[in-house]
Amino acid sequence: MVNKRKETTVIVGGGHAAGALLTTLLQKKYQHEVVLVGEEPHPPYQRPPLSKNYLAGDVDQESLYLKPRSVYEKAGHQLRLGVRVEQIDRDNKTISLSDQSTLKYDRLVLATGSHVRRLKAPGADLKGIHYLHDIADTDALREQLVPGKSLVIVGGGFIGLEVAASAIKKGVNVTVLEAAERLMQRVTGPEMSAFFYAKHSGAGVDVRLNTAVTGFEADDQGRVAGVMLANGGTLPADIVLVSIGVIPETTLAEVASLPCDDGIVVDEFTRTGDPAILAIGDCTRHRNLFFEKMQRLESVANAVDQARTAAATLMGEEKPYDSVPWFWSNQYDVRLQMVGLSQNHDQRVMRGSPEDKEFAVFYLREGCVIAVDAVNLPIAFMVGKQLVQHRKSVSAEALSDSGTDLKSLV
Repeated sequence: MVNKRKETTVIVGGGHAAGALLTTLLQKKYQHEVVLVGEEPHPPYQRPPLSKNYLAGDVDQESLYLKPRSVYEKAGHQLRLGVRVEQIDRDNKTISLSDQSTLKYDRLVLATGSHVRRLKAPGADLKGIHYLHDIADTDALREQLVPGKSLVIVGGGFIGLEVAASAIKKGVNVTVLEAAERLMQRVTGPEMSAFFYAKHSGAGVDVRLNTAVTGFEADDQGRVAGVMLANGGTLPADIVLVSIGVIPETTLAEVASLPCDDGIVVDEFTRTGDPAILAIGDCTRHRNLFFEKMQRLESVANAVDQARTAAATLMGEEKPYDSVPWFWSNQYDVRLQMVGLSQNHDQRVMRGSPEDKEFAVFYLREGCVIAVDAVNLPIAFMVGKQLVQHRKSVSAEALSDSGTDLKSLV
């Protein structure tokens, strides 16, 4: 009897999607050889704590790892860390690595994630200007967060605000500059934006809306000393964090002529235009059966759910991706949990009161709940998941009436 040849599955990336896929394949007792190639020296790790409790120094580096390196190696999987994939040769099913070696694959999974959007402005490359995307970034920023120093954060999204909350607690003077008219404008409604504006202002953060940055001033050592504003003023700064979003990492896929459109294009089974290549996580624009249009989502939940779908595809099971997206953010004593995408709502309904620090906003379209943002109200998030999943039509009165048991609405 001829033994079936063991195939090699290569995973490119070291973030949450790559780690979740590797972990799922371990659990499913995947019979083929798996090699993970990661550019960083660390095994796959979770990124959300980088702007929260890891930055604050409350947890150590090891706690970020999804699993210790030994667990993967014990299962026979290889981790090739600190090495970058330079090119994919689809015809010969090989990848070239930065250490001049090549790897052969039968199946290839791209979990390349994203890279930070850089601010193009005079002085943007000065020392003391930080971006936050990986462990090394957080380590470098944390060293600078000394009581009495001035930190200017460019961007009022999740990462910028989470860093602001961590830094102000350390006694750093923090200013947040947001070019839009409200905080987190891209992902939430005005009620949530106003709540977080008040929360940060109350904690001592100087939050400035409608404030664009035009450049940076240097001191005589070549370090950043000031942030130049579009309104003509200059803000003194010892440290600057630029947090203006991310861009999907698609270069490898583009050079290999895989279809890309603000992300590597994949179907509901995480397959790219090449049957031997899958892609998952932040780097993808994907078909999710829950939505009419292709989506690109930057979230841990999306990375994990797509990893599960990819694992099923690799195992020969067809399990389409149809998960409801969800997100979270921790700032001070506030836990914000969000489910669904609120952009196309035509009605907003509030339950509870921001003054009580426990409330939720339900977003409806044509009477159906399409998204929920909940502050310190996990029940609204959990019920919201069900309402959004089943596209439930619920009256505004029932949603806003705190006397109505939320569970009865499912």
